Amino acid sequence: MQDIKPLWVPSAETVATSPIHAFIERCNTEFGLSLAGFEDLHAWSVAEREKFWSSVWNFCGVKGERGAEVLVDGDSMLGARFFPDATLNFAENLLPGRGEADAIIFRGEDKAEDRWSWDRLRALVSKLQQAFAAIGIGKGDRIAAMMPNMPETVAAMLAAASIGAIWSSCSPDFGEQGVLDRFGQIGPRLFIACDAYWYSGKLQDVGPKVAAVAKTLGVPTIVVHYAGDAEAVAKKTPGASTLEAFIAPYEAKEIAFTRLAFGHPLYILFSSGTTGVPKCIVHSAGGTLLQHLKEHRLHCGLQAGEKLFYFTTCGWMMWNWLVSGLASGATLCLFDGSPFAPDGNVLFDYAEAEKFAIFGTSAKYIDAVRKSGLTPRKSHDLSGLRLMTSTGSPLSPEGFTFVYEGIKEDVQLASISGGTDIVSCFVLGNPLQPVWRGEIQGPGLGLAVDVWDDNGKPVRREKGELVCTKAFPSMPVMFWNDPDGAKYRAAYFDRFDNVWCHGDFAEWTEHGGLVIHGRSDATLNPGGVRIGTAEIYNQVEQMEEVAEALCVGQEWDDDVRVILFVRLAPGVALTEDLIKAIKTRIRTGASPRHVPAKIIAVADIPRTKSGKIVELAVREVVHGRPVKNLEALANPEALRLFANLSELRD
Repeated sequence: MQDIKPLWVPSAETVATSPIHAFIERCNTEFGLSLAGFEDLHAWSVAEREKFWSSVWNFCGVKGERGAEVLVDGDSMLGARFFPDATLNFAENLLPGRGEADAIIFRGEDKAEDRWSWDRLRALVSKLQQAFAAIGIGKGDRIAAMMPNMPETVAAMLAAASIGAIWSSCSPDFGEQGVLDRFGQIGPRLFIACDAYWYSGKLQDVGPKVAAVAKTLGVPTIVVHYAGDAEAVAKKTPGASTLEAFIAPYEAKEIAFTRLAFGHPLYILFSSGTTGVPKCIVHSAGGTLLQHLKEHRLHCGLQAGEKLFYFTTCGWMMWNWLVSGLASGATLCLFDGSPFAPDGNVLFDYAEAEKFAIFGTSAKYIDAVRKSGLTPRKSHDLSGLRLMTSTGSPLSPEGFTFVYEGIKEDVQLASISGGTDIVSCFVLGNPLQPVWRGEIQGPGLGLAVDVWDDNGKPVRREKGELVCTKAFPSMPVMFWNDPDGAKYRAAYFDRFDNVWCHGDFAEWTEHGGLVIHGRSDATLNPGGVRIGTAEIYNQVEQMEEVAEALCVGQEWDDDVRVILFVRLAPGVALTEDLIKAIKTRIRTGASPRHVPAKIIAVADIPRTKSGKIVELAVREVVHGRPVKNLEALANPEALRLFANLSELRD
């Protein structure tokens, strides 16, 4: 049954005071338009990309020389160039503040707390910049970091960007081979790592891993103190020094920002790598900055002085998204550790204490809070919270309901979706429109997002491929080690000519919003009918008996049959009655075609380091095929649970 009323409707004051409203008024005045709301603005932003992106540059106060042209070869996805004559520096734009006001607030699971003023942040960036230059690091050189989500990581990234070096990071929970699978491909000039970190109440010593990675990379290493003994780790690591020793010769001074081309590489991000060695995705300084400013200022309404939080590690693109909040003058709220240590109140305690304006997290986290029985709405003062965002996987309709019933009634909930490929979002929220249960509010401004069928035709109220039909600034510059661009083209443009095919199975709603039904490559095809795995998860994971689920298609009898694996709640057994209840729930909540042929209980479900379940890897194991890159997984041992199952032989 279709919901007849939205979960949240913006007040007249919310609309009138939002930056996006001011942006619309400015565009109406400057270009003689009569844009009346988000839908009008989006249509114009796609039809007039040059005017739109130029207006974003001006409205957000980008520091740099814009140049005369905004877009060259705009009809070509792979040939388009935005702001071809512009020069800017990413770090210069992320350091707008001075003085003693908070730029970064940090909390670690080990009870670590710290506050960094704008002046303190600038001072470390200055010292690091000088130290980098002293060892010969310059424009185009790569700096690789295996670091927690802490202030020193942000400072090191900004110092790298200030001189035109390229930053790449992962979290310290990656295994040695996982780190080398990433950084070994990009030839870094410097490796930065922590001495130890905390997770789920346990101190994790990374000293031996740091030494092993540094030895293989064969480059100077900087060891940053966090939870261990940095000096001891540095002594056991070839070519290493502590951060304190590295910057000791230098005094803080005015930072020299090297302005470079709009398309100059800024970040190298990595695909999940669950089906092979991770792809090295290179993003530009200008494209990343402009896209993030647009999303923060217009879609999220972020304003100077507000507290911005995202629960993320440095191995997920949401870290890159989070740190760009500095460009809007926001205060970053960083957290490192488990969100359930010692219990599920940790992040809500943080939100209450610091008065988060924006609380970003994953759909899995929201579901875990729901299943834990917590009701932060009753236990915490979240009066400062105006926007909650969710990504990583589709947020279920029940997840939407829980946010309003269990966390906060008067909050904008923005389910967002995009990815490492574009270091941003294709579809997300905006403060001008209602929030409907189970729906992402709409497409990103300036992005020609659509849903196409297999024949390349747009479809409405029907599932299809999420595509983008026009070039946009945050498309990757290239893939590293892909000289002829073949890997890049194959990743996004093999399906439809000159159209970005993102690999999401999606659907427009009657409200102009979108639903993501899962990844296209994990879509199930029983009887030739395409089914999104998220449609099954949305039903079964709402059952109290089921903690988590994973669904794959098994090749069977010249067709595909649906296999559902369930991790059950503590003390629950997979009885015939429970199997029947699960099938009934799926049949009535989704459709008879969604009902799995087999339901199998497993003790664990494999996931990536950023918490995403890995359907493709399980599908390979089920079919007796090797999984190419176990290092991408947080719990690779879980894959053994899916091998040679007798239940799948009949």
